[in-house]
Amino acid sequence: MRQRIVNVISLGCSKNLIDSERLMKMLETSGFKLVHNASYDCDADITVINTCGFIGDAKEESVNTILEAVEAKKQGLTKTVCVMGCLSQRYNDELTTEIPEIDHVYGKTDWPRLVGVLAKDNPAVATFDRILTTPSHHAYLKVSEGCNRFCAFCAIPLITGRHKSRPEEEIVDEVKTLVGRGVKEFNIIAQDLSSYGLDLYGTHRIANIVDKIADVEGVEWIRLHYAYPSDFPMDLLDVMARRKNVCKYLDIALQHISDKVLTNMRRHINGEETRQLLQRIREKVPGIHIRTTLMVGFPGETETEFNELLDFVKEQKFERMGAFAYCEEDDTYAAVHYEDSVEQAEKQRRLDAVMAVQEEISLQHQEEKVGKTIRVIIDREDPDYYIGRTEFDSPEVDPEVLITKEKELEIGSFYDVRISEALPFELIATTVE
Repeated sequence: MRQRIVNVISLGCSKNLIDSERLMKMLETSGFKLVHNASYDCDADITVINTCGFIGDAKEESVNTILEAVEAKKQGLTKTVCVMGCLSQRYNDELTTEIPEIDHVYGKTDWPRLVGVLAKDNPAVATFDRILTTPSHHAYLKVSEGCNRFCAFCAIPLITGRHKSRPEEEIVDEVKTLVGRGVKEFNIIAQDLSSYGLDLYGTHRIANIVDKIADVEGVEWIRLHYAYPSDFPMDLLDVMARRKNVCKYLDIALQHISDKVLTNMRRHINGEETRQLLQRIREKVPGIHIRTTLMVGFPGETETEFNELLDFVKEQKFERMGAFAYCEEDDTYAAVHYEDSVEQAEKQRRLDAVMAVQEEISLQHQEEKVGKTIRVIIDREDPDYYIGRTEFDSPEVDPEVLITKEKELEIGSFYDVRISEALPFELIATTVE
């Protein structure tokens, strides 16, 4: 009997990717052959789409991917189409009504039931074991799910539910397992890293769990993603400063600096407190690279508030920064209580303006590295360069280091390189003998 093939298509963020990887392991244990993000001519019997529903563009991509899978089913390129994840968590009824060709629909939390439906006679038990789809030397590590913050613009709590931390022992066991498979770099992720442990232990425990992960032999780099500025756990900074394998990198979404906008966003922090937090972070962890995300065009943001944001970007000179334009999300506080008052063209103008300023700042930071020797991990090889990253660079979102091929390098290994040239989002380097 031919082994059935499942094509798992994972959309959206790294938190979604972990769910896809867990699903793949469960299906493999149940006797299926797995492919990831393959084209529809891969002879897959079953196509599973793990959807994203965070913002409008992501929802559109998810719907289009579902429609492509349905068309592939009509053409005989796949037999069964299954949908899971954030979009189907929010819009289950709409999807089943408007796209009846979907065979099975599950959400963000009940997707393990899909394994039982597909496997029938041999369903695997849900665990945190997974098939890594990232390069074998790095992995994402999810320490919690959900969020209790309920920012005005954000649908995540409506999708994922309340914040729920994983037990420390379970996380450490997963790290040890992945180290045994060759993982050296762990990118720790959560919707709200700052709140880790509050629900389980009654206190902030992110510093504690990072310390425990850093103790595991074989863990070379730990990088932290998606901290929340309000009620930030300051003891985390002590761990970051003390532990050599905790990268001097923090992803903390600030969204805005105007008191008026932050209040309307329900961020529970004001502009002065934000500046004080950033100053404390930089004082406690010298050399840290801060990645943040900002929003333009939130309801009520006038030219005055936008200019305040623009001045803030120039003042803080973030090493890493992204921005996006406000998009009204169904059932959020902002959608219910505010008028989407900024025209789309004006949102785009503001977005372009803030990113133009950031590009100049990014180039300045890159140029400061020229002539310096920096440790990198090698991700892959292309015809002209080895491609690596520094401790200041998270996979897929941050700059890469292009290393000239004076000598052969090993993928997944660390090397010291000397930076010879800087571009806004890339560095050119040579290996140090």
